[in-house]
Amino acid sequence: MTMSRRDVIRLAAATALTATLPIRPALAAAKVRIGVLKFGTVSWELDTLKHHGFDAASGIDLEIVYFAGEDATNIALQAGEVDMIVSDWLWVSRLRSEGEDLTLVPYSTAVGAIMVRHESPIRTIADLQEKKIGVAGGPIDKSWLLIQALARRDHGLDLRTSNEIVFGAPPLLQEKAMQDELDAVLNFWHFCARLEANGFRRLIGAEDAAKTLGASGPVSALGYVFHDKWADENPDAATGLVKASAQAKNLLATSDEEWLRLAPLVRAEGKELEKLRDRYRQGIPARSIAEEEADAGKLFRVLAEIGGEKLVGSAPDMAPGTFWRELANDG
Repeated sequence: MTMSRRDVIRLAAATALTATLPIRPALAAAKVRIGVLKFGTVSWELDTLKHHGFDAASGIDLEIVYFAGEDATNIALQAGEVDMIVSDWLWVSRLRSEGEDLTLVPYSTAVGAIMVRHESPIRTIADLQEKKIGVAGGPIDKSWLLIQALARRDHGLDLRTSNEIVFGAPPLLQEKAMQDELDAVLNFWHFCARLEANGFRRLIGAEDAAKTLGASGPVSALGYVFHDKWADENPDAATGLVKASAQAKNLLATSDEEWLRLAPLVRAEGKELEKLRDRYRQGIPARSIAEEEADAGKLFRVLAEIGGEKLVGSAPDMAPGTFWRELANDG
């Protein structure tokens, strides 16, 4: 397969990231327990990582612990039942401001988007006024708040009061959109990709809203989250996971055959699998930690203004150290 310029840039960025990590003498594999959702998209990367032995090649023994829900993974990390989970930087910052020593390494910049049918007359955010919109993630979902902020700033439109908002689980909202029970739907990125393969188009993505509101580039929505103390005591485990993750991403960025292998796990085929593959690739982080951290700080203030303490806690700014300090000079 011929690599596009985007793929080359992402591959080079991931390689540069791993090159900044300290080289240590070969030791016995360091155990890393990671808690993830059984059917979450993180499983695609971890399956690739394990299948090709990237964990062993990076000096770690990765144990995948499955949970039924996000809250369960959060609790497991805080209780010490796992060493690492995948979560968002807002949650990390909030707990860090409250005294926890959580930190993260960027995992994916893929975020949700407002989707409408191809034939829909809705062409801009302004056209959403008085429409029925499905929203996944709840009232304080980051993507929903960013799009609200943009609608208010650029169009004087308060989506919460001018529209009928239907909150629901992502699969349910996808089904309602397919059955034409919604005028538009804001869903998580992989549900959006499935809709794209089934007659829908993107009206606006949360990443577009973020850039318009001040971000200079894609900001990772999620990251590998762990305790500073654990990383300090297990540096080989922490850096090994970052290396193994980069190797898995490199393969997923360049190999269509790997996606065919993953098809049963992804539960997609044909055009739908291709859309999921392409959107996943677009979400591979390709910027330095410093750049990501700076833009996350800008977005934190936007989100704090609209989401309030319920979303970000009492801290006015993103907590220092939210992004792992060991990678702070990678750019």
